[in-house]
Amino acid sequence: MPTGSGPLPRGPRLAVDVGNVRVGLAASDPDGLLATPVETLARDLRTDGSWGSDLERIATEVRDRGAAVVYVGLPRLLSGEQGSAATGARAYAEQLADGIAPVPVRMVDERLTTVSAHQALRASGREGRTHRSVIDQAAAVIILQSALDVERASGQRSGELIES
Repeated sequence: MPTGSGPLPRGPRLAVDVGNVRVGLAASDPDGLLATPVETLARDLRTDGSWGSDLERIATEVRDRGAAVVYVGLPRLLSGEQGSAATGARAYAEQLADGIAPVPVRMVDERLTTVSAHQALRASGREGRTHRSVIDQAAAVIILQSALDVERASGQRSGELIES
C-alpha cells in the first residue's frame, strides 16, 4: 500500500453498492479519473455460504478489467454507527475479498449515496418509477467517484482494507 511516496498503481477501480435485492456495479478508467455505471445485478443470496451469481459476475469484471481495487459501500447510519445494512455489506465485502485476492477490497462510507443517486436521476429527467433498474448502478458510481476523489487528493486508497 502506498504511503504517499509515489503515485498509486495504475488500473481500473470497481465499486459495489450492496442492497438486499440488487447490487450496483461501477468501474473507472485505468487512471482512476471517471466512474461509469456497469450494471445492476440481482442479489443471489445463498444460505450455505457459497458464491452467488452476483459475486461471480463481480469477480469476472475484476479479472476482465484487471482491477486494481474494489470499493464496497458501507451504509453507515447518519449517526456514523453501523446498523444491519452495514453488517450485511461488510459480510459481502469479506466474501468478495476472499474470492478475488490478491486484489484488495476496501469499504468506503456511502451515507446518502442512494438519495444523491435518486436526485441525480430526477435531475436528468428520468421518471421515478424507472429508477429501480438503475439506482444501484448510480449509487455505485457515486461511491466510486468519491473514492477516486479521495485518491487524487491524498495519494492513498480510500476506506478500510478488508483482510482476505
